Amino acid sequence: MTETADDLSAPLGQDKPRRKRRLRLPFTAMQLLAGLLGLFLVTFAGFAIFNKDPLGGEPMTRIAIREPKVTDEKPASSQESKPEGKHETAPKQAAPGEQKTVTMIDGSTGARHDVVIGAGEAADKGEAASAPPPVMAGIDPKLLEKSRYGMIPAAAGDMKPFNVYAADADRAKAARMPVVAIVIGGLGVGAAKTVDAIMKLPPAVTLAFTPYGADPGKLAERARAQRHEIFLQIPMEPYDFPDNDPGPQTLLTSLSPDQNMDRLYWHLSRMQGYAGLTNFMGARFIATEPAMQPIIREAAKRGLGFFDDGSSPRSIAPQAAANASMPFGKGDIAIDVVPTPTEIDRALTKLESTARERGVAVGIASALPVSIERVSAWTKTLGDRGILLVPLTTAMLKSKSS
Repeated sequence: MTETADDLSAPLGQDKPRRKRRLRLPFTAMQLLAGLLGLFLVTFAGFAIFNKDPLGGEPMTRIAIREPKVTDEKPASSQESKPEGKHETAPKQAAPGEQKTVTMIDGSTGARHDVVIGAGEAADKGEAASAPPPVMAGIDPKLLEKSRYGMIPAAAGDMKPFNVYAADADRAKAARMPVVAIVIGGLGVGAAKTVDAIMKLPPAVTLAFTPYGADPGKLAERARAQRHEIFLQIPMEPYDFPDNDPGPQTLLTSLSPDQNMDRLYWHLSRMQGYAGLTNFMGARFIATEPAMQPIIREAAKRGLGFFDDGSSPRSIAPQAAANASMPFGKGDIAIDVVPTPTEIDRALTKLESTARERGVAVGIASALPVSIERVSAWTKTLGDRGILLVPLTTAMLKSKSS
């Protein structure tokens, strides 16, 4: 038996020391690191392949996009024009035939009113298309014409809406003495304030309705039943549009004449029985001849008058109306620019002075409670001061003849 050097060096009588054994791993540290990296890559690849929502856990909003409905109508071509204000392109509004619910806010009360605009298309979720507004009571069917949105006014020979729907007045007396007309605008949105204007103001006060509101035709019908003359306000583009937006289907200088005409027909169909049209805002539109001229010609063709509220000194409406041989009037004084009793009374006094100087004057106001209260009190004593309160149509005819 052969002994090693270690064996020989051990003292006699003592056990030989055991050799220490070292524990060896089946893999190195580098191999372990490579394995972990491979496992991570496999896990990531599986997540990317099999997970259908790579943004899972992130907040999301789902929007259903429907394809536009195919119709037989050809879309109106867009007429490019250089805007004068801050905007480059007009914001998308309800397209012809598109149904849309818009919340209108009554500036005087803060009340909100949902308005459904558009007609002729199926509503969302397969609901039936909304029916056109019903024809109001007391409307002559000869003075109506069917449009894609409902019935709109039309002339029938010598019969014209301006003459048929004008309020009664002593025109012979109006020709001999100074006359004043008052137009209260912004009605139809906000039933409470509209009813106040209808019931608290004398019949000779003319009421102008916007095409908005839950049922403007019903309120306009009530106004006519109280012998008020009514005008329809057409929303038109102001200079600071779209920061200041009159509402859905506003007539815009950036649209083609055909597109604006289609929007005009929508407005005309919202009610009947009005003697004429007037602008609702619209300082830019009413001053832009290529945009305004077709609207005036169309109104004249349908036997309507046009009233310019006087807010735009650059308005081309007077010349356009004269060229179309249509009844025309223009506002002289905005009565409630400062809506306080003192300032309203001062404006009414100025209106009287204008009537004495020129023979006729027209004041405009909104349906604020303070405006209705002060105008109502003022009209009760106006005759004692030698001035006759007349409907707007009478003042328009007197202006034309003078």
